[in-house]
Amino acid sequence: MVGRLLFVHGAGGFVDDAPLANGLAQALHLDVRMPELSDTAMGFEDWAGPVRQHLDRLGPEDSVVAHSFGASILVGVLAEHRRRWPLQATLLAMPDWTPCGWDVADYAFTDPEPETDLTLVHCRDDDVVPVSHLALNSTALPSATVIELPTGGHQFDGMIDAVAAEILGPAAHR
Repeated sequence: MVGRLLFVHGAGGFVDDAPLANGLAQALHLDVRMPELSDTAMGFEDWAGPVRQHLDRLGPEDSVVAHSFGASILVGVLAEHRRRWPLQATLLAMPDWTPCGWDVADYAFTDPEPETDLTLVHCRDDDVVPVSHLALNSTALPSATVIELPTGGHQFDGMIDAVAAEILGPAAHR
């Protein structure tokens, strides 16, 4: 049985994030599942409800990756501790919504850390979510593995293999 990659796209990013989602799924040898989330209903619960439903369908061979705004929603859902969650999740170019970042209280992550093993990945040349948000998020999520890539921009252009290697972890480096 082939595992699945649940990819939670960014705000308005269903089309823009498809190459990233498909590239990661191919590199990880997984079937991609990327639910199309609303471009207009952007409240936390508008996105968290569908994300919870998709998480509930995952098995142990599946992976979870979320990008940008989707990562902000995913980390909040994972912190709820309400279900059997994936053991690992990768958060790409996640914004910080606290007063130190973009200062939007509805999305600010202020909960205790999720039990999920998290990896934060950000590119230094991201022109959408500044790389300074990586340090802010790593402070809020001190147990997370932090990966700063030199290039790739907001869409991780040319960095899919590097991101996939981080998702696979030490086994990929053998």
